[in-house]
Formats: sequence, structure tokens, C-alpha cells
Amino acid sequence: MSEAAPALPELPLFVWLSPGFPVGAFAYSHGLEWAVECGDISSADTLREWIVDLFRHGSIRNDCILLAEAWRAMNTQDAARLDEANALAIALAPSKERHLETVAQGNAFVTAIRDTWPCAALDDLARRTDDIAYPVALGAAIACHAISLPGALETYGLAFASNLVSAALRLSAIGQTDGQRILAALMPDIRACAGFAASATPDDLGGAALRSDIASMKHETQYSRLFRS
Repeated sequence: MSEAAPALPELPLFVWLSPGFPVGAFAYSHGLEWAVECGDISSADTLREWIVDLFRHGSIRNDCILLAEAWRAMNTQDAARLDEANALAIALAPSKERHLETVAQGNAFVTAIRDTWPCAALDDLARRTDDIAYPVALGAAIACHAISLPGALETYGLAFASNLVSAALRLSAIGQTDGQRILAALMPDIRACAGFAASATPDDLGGAALRSDIASMKHETQYSRLFRS
């Protein structure tokens, strides 16, 4: 009997993007800690609106575009294109902490993937550069393991939003039921962002979620902190 095709090709993503995968995502709030401290986020509604803006105008949108670009570069075995996407992703970090967030998680992801889900092309990327941005590392690994782009983008968007909701829970800005309501309400934005990014190019990069970027800068000097960003 021939082996059946996998019923859910994206299944590895549930491992890679789970809280248990060793990238340290739990240590980062993406500037959310400052937003709670200064009162920008004080309820479930304000948190939902904050995350919606990241999908429509901010960092999650850009990360999805960069993930898609890395996926295409890896699929076409275009090392120069992949390196350019990585350099651009790192250069776009608007603050020291955002730079740390993407590079520390990206490097940790590549280390873990190379040890447990090996891929020669990802080994080549790691040899060519010291630092790898998280969405680029993910996009490259997703292509290496023949996972389709649309489902990967939706899963990444959900994981990003879930981590922000988890951070808000730990900051006591919302309760657990509110957190689940927020994630349910975000589904249309997650799907819309993924659908857009699947056909977007680096020319579509850009954003206007300035309050989120400023929050990441302000967090660098916040007196009492739970998170690294």
C-alpha cells in the first residue's frame, strides 16, 4: 500500500509556533508592557484595537510580508534574495528591543530547527549570516519542509496575536475569557493579513502603527519590567 498524503501539511507549524518551542517568545511583549503601564491598553477593547492595528498597519503585517518573501526565495533557491530579505528585516526593526526580539528568536529558532528538523538549505543560510530575523527564519524553514504559504501565514499571525494576548494576561490587563474573546474577534484580520501577504512583495512593506513602535522605545527605560521588549 502506498503511503497516504499528510492530512494536515501545516502540522509541524503547531510544534514550531507553540509556546514549548525553544525560541523564548514568552519573554517578549513587543512593547505591550509599556502600553499597559502608560494606560494605552487598559481593557479588552483597547488591546484588541492595538493588535488589529498591528495586523493592518504595523509589525505583524510587515513580518508576514517578509515571511512570504523568505518562503519564495527558499523555494526558488535564490540565496541572494533570501539574504536581502533577512538584511531588510533586521534593518526595519524600529528600536533596540525590537531588534533583539526578532534576532534572538530567529537565531534560537534556527538552532532548534537544525537540531530537530534538519534542512540543508537552512544550514547554508546559517553559515552565511550571524543573525537571522525570526520571520525570515520561519519562512525559510516552512519552504524547506514543503509547507504551503497561505496556511503558514495564518498560523504565524495567530501565534503572534496569541503571544500578545498571553503577555497582557500576565500583566493583568485582561482576564482569560477576555483573551479568548479577543483571539476569536481577530480571526478576520488574521485571515485578511495572511491573504494580502501571500501575494505581497517587499515593495508593500511599510506601516503607521507609530504608537506601538514608540512603546518599544519607551520600554527600554521602563523602571520595572517583566519582559525583554
